[in-house]
Amino acid sequence: MGTTSDGGSTAGHDQHAERAALEAALDATEQGLLFDDDVSTLDQDLGYRGPTACRAAGITYRQLDYWARTGLVEPTVRGATGSGTQRLYGFRDILLLKVIKRLLDAGISLQQIRTAVAHLRARGTDDLTRVTLMSDGASVYECTSNDEVIDLLQGGQGVFGIAIGGVWREIEGSLAELPSERTATDETDEQPASDELAQRRKARQTG
Repeated sequence: MGTTSDGGSTAGHDQHAERAALEAALDATEQGLLFDDDVSTLDQDLGYRGPTACRAAGITYRQLDYWARTGLVEPTVRGATGSGTQRLYGFRDILLLKVIKRLLDAGISLQQIRTAVAHLRARGTDDLTRVTLMSDGASVYECTSNDEVIDLLQGGQGVFGIAIGGVWREIEGSLAELPSERTATDETDEQPASDELAQRRKARQTG
């Protein structure tokens, strides 16, 4: 039987590591940090007004406005282009707002949050659901596999975790009961006016 450098048995060390890994896996399962594919397809045509986004993400309107003005999370469906224009946030925007709220509640600095959000924003929508954010209270770690989550928990680095797929389902449930606007409707509403202008031009040309 082999021995470690401190004189302990290799077998005993392996058993301890296996037990720690099993405990970490159970902890991750209980917290819902491991990955699954149970998320629905994103509807790109739906937009949500600021108060609705705040309610779904659990933040104040002041936070929403400040984060939009500082570029942390801006509305991607429709920005505020003038007086009376309503900003419209997409599902992905509200997902990021909810993640930011969770990180703030865990005591993560806004600087670290900005770095994490920049990484998340660079990912495609499909990849986003395959990310679990782990934090030790100072830094934010991005995990893309169950093994990475378990390794961080086992090593004691990840004391707090957010499974993006889990947040996705939470937001989906909240927004199902809140008002939305379909952006495709706006385009449809504008079409008759365009048709009328085209008909007038055609009448002038033929007249």
